[in-house]
Amino acid sequence: MTDFHISRRGILAGSTLLLASTALTRIAAAQTPKGGGRLVVAADSEPRNLNPAIVASNGVFFVANKVIEPLAEASFEGKDGLEPRLATAWEGSKDGLSVTFKLREGVTWHDGKPFTSADVAFSALQIWKPLQNLGRTVFKDLVAVDTPDAHTAIFRFGKPVPFQLIRNALPALTSVVPKHVFENGDIATNPANVALIGTGPFKFAEHKPGQYYRLARNTNYWGKGEPYLDEIVYRVLPDRAAAASALEAEEIHLAAFSAVPLADLERISKVPGIEVISKGYEALTYQLVVEINHRRKELADLKVRQAIAHAIDKDFVVKTIFLGYAKTSTGLVPRYDTQFYTPDVPTYAFDATKANALLDEAGYARGANGVRFSLKLLPAPYFNETKQFGDYLRQALAKIGIDAVIVNNDSAAHQKAVYTDHAFDLAIAPTVYRGDPAISTTILVQSGVPDGVPFSNQGGYAKPELDGLIAKAAETIGEKARTDLYKDLQRLAAADLPLINVAEWGFITVARKTVHNVSSNPRWAVSNWADTWIET
Repeated sequence: MTDFHISRRGILAGSTLLLASTALTRIAAAQTPKGGGRLVVAADSEPRNLNPAIVASNGVFFVANKVIEPLAEASFEGKDGLEPRLATAWEGSKDGLSVTFKLREGVTWHDGKPFTSADVAFSALQIWKPLQNLGRTVFKDLVAVDTPDAHTAIFRFGKPVPFQLIRNALPALTSVVPKHVFENGDIATNPANVALIGTGPFKFAEHKPGQYYRLARNTNYWGKGEPYLDEIVYRVLPDRAAAASALEAEEIHLAAFSAVPLADLERISKVPGIEVISKGYEALTYQLVVEINHRRKELADLKVRQAIAHAIDKDFVVKTIFLGYAKTSTGLVPRYDTQFYTPDVPTYAFDATKANALLDEAGYARGANGVRFSLKLLPAPYFNETKQFGDYLRQALAKIGIDAVIVNNDSAAHQKAVYTDHAFDLAIAPTVYRGDPAISTTILVQSGVPDGVPFSNQGGYAKPELDGLIAKAAETIGEKARTDLYKDLQRLAAADLPLINVAEWGFITVARKTVHNVSSNPRWAVSNWADTWIET
């Protein structure tokens, strides 16, 4: 095993940083990619399970998707916003009962075994459907995968499933793992969940806990001439302030997922040789959401929920908390999704006077101390912005006579309090929109979700009309009809406010100008980086 040590000298051995050339501008499109070099990036976590077929999350994808590949990846220019990976073509039947995938030929696993349709069938039936956090929903009606030859996989469903949904799920939910590695023994405890074996452009080389992950070039990758990099090293820097310092000290080349705090961006953008990039997260949109416990008498009253919505100055939140690196939200679907988004929904302009009037109408008069009632407010601890919004919301609610008491928890305690114990009145969540409302959005508002499911409706909200729309969309095969149903869902949710959508944001990458092909697709940070290269 290679003895690897991270240092400024080590980075310079992998790539020469052209800091003296402050006039150099990025002209990647006009330059010929060069092979070689080591790319060192910041990582703020070390997932216990790195298998993206089981754990479909950005923290896992960030490292694992360079090693393990999905059937297709998101694309700025590809048909339906997709680019082939392990599948080269896909087609859904008119009755919604099957999807046929043509698979890429000449692909081998990192251990030398051939990639075949048997791997896809195994991944789908034994992992995505029963084990994956998102696949349990999308593939719940999958009953079989036929493999008539080594490069064809036909998914069979027990009831009609919209092809639009399956297609939209391909980038995030279809990571393929080797059957021969996982078919014997307990999948959940297989060592290959950490020491990954894939088909991707990079091989898993080593992990030193608390220090780094190292990936090495796959010399047998199916992509002609790719990858360009010799190595990728993820240096573990859990303190976000450390990422900016490491970039300036030439210890890393790149920090993705807003690892450099927003407050530091203006300053660091002026450092010679460094640039700030907002492109490349279009398909990784996060939404700032106020979750509401409808079991609380006051919050079960629509007028109270409307008053809270009117008390929030979304423009202020975007400008002050997100420093302009976000957009105001109108509802369940973010603005970027041209497939499903509609602006034709009820909105709640910032208006404290109207908020106070609504609370008066609801019968919640101010007491002698000016307080109408108190609420327990739990901000999610995952991002600085969610915590800062918690402080803002407390102040905004105070102005309309609601005393919000903030309860801060670590990640595990927050998830238990909100999604298992329901020990909250209001909570602040950073939900993820994954390209189709059925993947991870309808679960935020539909009733009947079991206790303990993170980022789901655990507020006791139930509306038959809304549940009916979700159920109908789930079985509607026609794309236009299905899209229209989700637009109706947005209108109904915005009118009834099961939760309050405040803002939507992508992330920021800060990188050395010597790194090229950064942000080349809408999920760049979690894509395979086969075409990324570095000046050496």
